[in-house]
Amino acid sequence: LSVVGVSGNLCAQENSVNLTLKQAVRMAVEKNLDLKAELYNPAAAEADIRKSKGIYDPLLNLLLHYQDSKTQPASFYASGTPVNHQRVFDYNAGITQLIPSGGTVGLSFNNTWYRNNSDPSRFLNDYFSSDLSLYFTQPLLKNFGREATELNIRVAKFGKEGALEQYREKLTDIVAKVRNQYFLLFSLREYLEVSKASLVLAERILNDTQAQVKAGVLPAMEVLNSEFGVATMQKSLIDAEKAVKDQVDSLRSLLQLPADAEIVPADTPWHEQYVVDEDAAIRKALVERPELKQLRIALKTGELQSRTARNQTLPDLSLVLNTSLTGLGTEYNRALDKVGSGKYPVWGGGLRLTYPLGNRTAQNEYVRSKLRVEQTSAQIRSMEDSVANDVRFAVRALQAGYKQLDVAERGSAYAEERLKAYIKKNKVGLATVKDVLDVQNDMVSAKGNRVRAIAEYNIAVTALWKASGELLEREGIVVTEKDGDALYEKNR
Repeated sequence: LSVVGVSGNLCAQENSVNLTLKQAVRMAVEKNLDLKAELYNPAAAEADIRKSKGIYDPLLNLLLHYQDSKTQPASFYASGTPVNHQRVFDYNAGITQLIPSGGTVGLSFNNTWYRNNSDPSRFLNDYFSSDLSLYFTQPLLKNFGREATELNIRVAKFGKEGALEQYREKLTDIVAKVRNQYFLLFSLREYLEVSKASLVLAERILNDTQAQVKAGVLPAMEVLNSEFGVATMQKSLIDAEKAVKDQVDSLRSLLQLPADAEIVPADTPWHEQYVVDEDAAIRKALVERPELKQLRIALKTGELQSRTARNQTLPDLSLVLNTSLTGLGTEYNRALDKVGSGKYPVWGGGLRLTYPLGNRTAQNEYVRSKLRVEQTSAQIRSMEDSVANDVRFAVRALQAGYKQLDVAERGSAYAEERLKAYIKKNKVGLATVKDVLDVQNDMVSAKGNRVRAIAEYNIAVTALWKASGELLEREGIVVTEKDGDALYEKNR
């Protein structure tokens, strides 16, 4: 995972952190605990891949075995002794190797020392036997080929791809959440400034009104109206301060910042109209959305398993070949010399067939695998429709958000000019203090609508980028296998 295009340092003064949007995204990517936990899935998938590749590890076999036996012979004349006393010592070594075609190659070196109490004039009763054997077994129908042999390896690789897409989906959610929380904090801070300015204006109106009442220009009732206006603005300011603190806590938790850090957004949200090609956005979403990628990976896995299940319905027909060089002697080195001479070769070959009558297990596993493939295909088609609708909804929300922003900005400008006009009217006696305060409340409401519309418009842009699968690309974030593999290597 890498985040590109992020520069600049955090500026902290008096527990205040001036934070750009890029820095906020970077901090969430690097520090978010949910993301760190999700990264263990690709690491575990890498372990599954390496474990599955263990089928190609050569298998070494060693045997040391001694046997001492006394048995009654079936015929005294055959053995020449009333009791058969045999001692046998085996010391063997061998290695076997699976090959991609599904076959097995083996090499073994076998040695036996044999002693008995038979008549030495008729039988060898103390000798060594050795052989060097090479054998090969190759399935010709069932389990034939690389695809059947490496099924678990390929399934594990698909599993890692799916885990990375799942991580990418989680990362997209986190980045979208950071952007939305950032814009909400910006809008709440803007509204806080509006509330402060409105309180200052209400207090100035109160001071002017008190002076006019004292001069006998206005009745005393106007002071009460002014005081009520100040109290109303104070409540609005208290609510705005609480909302900002709550939002700072939410963003601070998301970015894993210290508890006393006061976050100040350094970037101004987007105000310009964002022009989008809906058809192009849908095409991009159908390619890039991680949910769809996960389903397509599941489909590839299912198709692979279905082909392998089809292979398992075939008869188990195997080619078996073997060859050996043998030697026998009363001394071990003489037995080895005969093995090396190649005078006593043994070879053989043949076909081995096994097939369960009825074969219901393999047949129904194949049917089940085909049903899973068809089910996943249907899920992909459904998901594609859902993704396309997500993009359409996001485009409409974006367009509506820009229109609402335009209306809110014009309404805010109108409300501000209207308040100025009423203040002038009040000074010449054409408007009461209550009229001015009512118009001021309208202005505060209009400015609140404006800052909310700005935040909602930027949130709509984020929603569109998320719906079209381009949010990480827009933020300069690239997801690779590197971090998951590093986590795997760390725990080896």
